[in-house]
Amino acid sequence: MKLHELSPSEGSKKKAFRVGRGHGSGNGKTAGRGHKGQNARSGGGVRPGFEGGQMPIYRRLPKRGFNNIFAKKYVSINVEMLNNLENGTEVTAEALKEAGIISKICDGIVILGRGELDKKLTVKAKRFSKTAAEKIEAAGGKAEVV
Repeated sequence: MKLHELSPSEGSKKKAFRVGRGHGSGNGKTAGRGHKGQNARSGGGVRPGFEGGQMPIYRRLPKRGFNNIFAKKYVSINVEMLNNLENGTEVTAEALKEAGIISKICDGIVILGRGELDKKLTVKAKRFSKTAAEKIEAAGGKAEVV
């Protein structure tokens, strides 16, 4: 097959529907907009969220809380999950993602202390809980803050 022999599959290319091109086209005169009214006018229509003058839902519902757009989002992992890695490995966020332990890195990794660790690992993360750091060092590893 050559480039000049390529063509789109049957029925995949559809002509644009041309409105307002005379009554013989089946969509002339009002061009599918009906007779009069706000949506029939040029520049007519209503903004998104408009409910015909009724108080819109985004104003009826109460506003709650505060969303800090500068907050850092960390992915937390317990010490027991590190047992899935090989002994003597250097554990970084990228290594955890490759191993399938985490799906996203976000702003960094936090290691928490649930479970037991029986592998000697060098763990590099943004933060460690006190118990997690103790368990990593008790297993003969190292907890490094990156």
